[in-house]
Amino acid sequence: MTPRPVSSAPALDIESITLREIRLTLKEPFRISSGVMRERRIALLELTDRDGATAWSECVAFQLPIYTSETIDTAWLALREWLAPRVLGRSIEGPQLVHALLERDIRGHNMAKAALEMGCWGLGAAIADLSLSKLLGGTRDRIPTGISLGIQSEPAALVARAQLAVRDGYRKIKVKIRPEQDIDYVRAVREALGSSIGIMADANSAYTTSDTAHLVRLDEFGLIMLEQPLGDDDLVRHAALQRQMTTPICLDESVTGVDRAEDMIALGSGRIVNIKPGRVGGLMVARQIHDVCQHAGIPVWCGGMLESGIGRAYNVALASLPNFSLPGDLSPSARYWDRDIVTPEWTMDADGMVRVPRETAGLGVAVDRDYIDSLTVRTEVLRAERTMVSVS
Repeated sequence: MTPRPVSSAPALDIESITLREIRLTLKEPFRISSGVMRERRIALLELTDRDGATAWSECVAFQLPIYTSETIDTAWLALREWLAPRVLGRSIEGPQLVHALLERDIRGHNMAKAALEMGCWGLGAAIADLSLSKLLGGTRDRIPTGISLGIQSEPAALVARAQLAVRDGYRKIKVKIRPEQDIDYVRAVREALGSSIGIMADANSAYTTSDTAHLVRLDEFGLIMLEQPLGDDDLVRHAALQRQMTTPICLDESVTGVDRAEDMIALGSGRIVNIKPGRVGGLMVARQIHDVCQHAGIPVWCGGMLESGIGRAYNVALASLPNFSLPGDLSPSARYWDRDIVTPEWTMDADGMVRVPRETAGLGVAVDRDYIDSLTVRTEVLRAERTMVSVS
């Protein structure tokens, strides 16, 4: 797909990229079907151009390969050895061209590519004195927000959290499920919240086709969607399952690029797409998937990866595009962290909406550099001519 023109997208000339690893402790453990997370290791990038303009971005890869094959350490390696050299010390006509530059002869490593590519979009927005939302073509000032609830020890505990989320104003309740912690949990939430509250279930590939009859039982609960029940690379079996279910299947891990979205639509593998820019290699591809789905009448929404406020800024800007018609996983900073690394922290109003900072240049939030310095455990500065390493 040919990149559509981006208005006011400036040329880039990146002089240096600073990689940092920080550690942020979650307020409470977050459990999905593949594991539990208590601390978030996060790789941050700071891009600086030859005139001194800067922008920050975030790599969303986890510590372990439980979501994709990437980890923070493989991404760090890929950025240092293969990806950063593609952009350092060269003039690039605009951020919309960066993804193609990173794709050439380098397979995979989508999260590493996305971290760099999104940083280029952030830098471009700062140079152009435009908000990232406007540079991307976003149209909305506010975005409906959902919450993702990790797997709980018993249905009553999940119900309590879901009721609190509704009182807080969240517009969609996502319930993580896995075998033996699914039907009874979803039923309890539906009975407690009633039929008017939007509920979805997310399996993170925890099931196989042998579970088809069991998964069909979810139809009775009137869910908005069932997200990624089968294998992360499987479209054919998802299509077979969708034919058996009235509940729309939403694909997450299975959609890694525009071609996979087109295949999903052709096969009927799902009726909704969760677009995470880190998963698909950055904002250019995320926007292309948005366009393909919009043309096909497929609604999309923006999922989360337990990002800091920097990563959240990119998700909010992306979700301001018009076909992001379902509430995204864009919870406020206080949902996960005692203190975020940006100011102001991301918040949600009483109507469950997050404001898009469309009138503020760049990401729309300021990076708390002093706090980041206190959290940093590893730093590497990449330049066009040399590399300086500092490990603490």
